[in-house]
Amino acid sequence: MNDSPHDSLFIAIVQSQDVDMAEQALSEMTIESYRLPSVGGFLGRKNVTLLIRTTPEKREKVQEIIKKTCQQRIEYIAIPLESASMPLPTPTPISVGGGIVFDLEIEHYEEL
Repeated sequence: MNDSPHDSLFIAIVQSQDVDMAEQALSEMTIESYRLPSVGGFLGRKNVTLLIRTTPEKREKVQEIIKKTCQQRIEYIAIPLESASMPLPTPTPISVGGGIVFDLEIEHYEEL
């Protein structure tokens, strides 16, 4: 049992193509992360949820790493043109990527 009110748990949701670079950067800072596969809701793309436990001294560094390694990018999806006599798909640019980060304070945890 451990009561560590100052440790944080980051839950970072990133795109699967960014996760290797994020994990490598975290590892270089001796920050452990645990990978959980997940799927995005809007486009149904593969994501990865990283669980990252860190100390107060490294909180800002974790945020910097996710921000640096998980960049947004433009992709195109095909949307049918409503006014056309035949449904012709039109490439529409959308912004994907980046990271969504939740920072939770750990009040208590137990290893069982």
